[in-house]
Amino acid sequence: MDILETVADQSDAMKLPLYAVTVTAVAREQAPALLSLHWHGFFRQTPLRLPGVPLPARPVPQSMAQFDVPAGRLDAFDELERSLLEAAWQLGAWDVERLERPAWWRLGAPATEVSDGRRAFGYYEDDEQDGEHLVADAPDREELMRLAAHRGYLRWLFRPRKRGIWAAVQEPQGGDDTLDDSGGRALPCPVMPQPRQADAAARRTTVYRLGRSDRIVLGGS
Repeated sequence: MDILETVADQSDAMKLPLYAVTVTAVAREQAPALLSLHWHGFFRQTPLRLPGVPLPARPVPQSMAQFDVPAGRLDAFDELERSLLEAAWQLGAWDVERLERPAWWRLGAPATEVSDGRRAFGYYEDDEQDGEHLVADAPDREELMRLAAHRGYLRWLFRPRKRGIWAAVQEPQGGDDTLDDSGGRALPCPVMPQPRQADAAARRTTVYRLGRSDRIVLGGS
């Protein structure tokens, strides 16, 4: 899967700005990964219209797609991360965050850790209907979540400026000097993947800074 092409195609189809893009993969396992597109927008819960009666709107569900990570290669996760960094770079994201999280199927695992793990795979157990939060083309999602519960997982997140709501945000400090007129950037991406933790029980957050501001900001009185 070409991440940039998929984001562009889905954005054109939805005609909505993106809030964030995430990718989740099972740690130390050559299994498919999940791409999630988080939209900024609302839709009417029902087509019913009653004069004088306001009907609630709900957030547009996130879209999820499954794609294969190259099998039989030691650098498969590096290749995946490089593709993510390139997509985030071209879409004008300020940074990319990588979370490394351990297995949560263990004695004494905090409830927040379990909830975060399930949500990374699109499961929102505190809501009545899971479908309210997700439109998924990911047939192996449940099995991948079970694997992650025993193996741990990685989750990447970036917020695109191009095709995202952030294009409309006025930057008080002069903005990002690496962006072109479209709000994106041209390849090559100068940021490279960093090593991951070898310890299966490790928790680590890595932030790849993509944007840069060369302007001097003076504090006000």
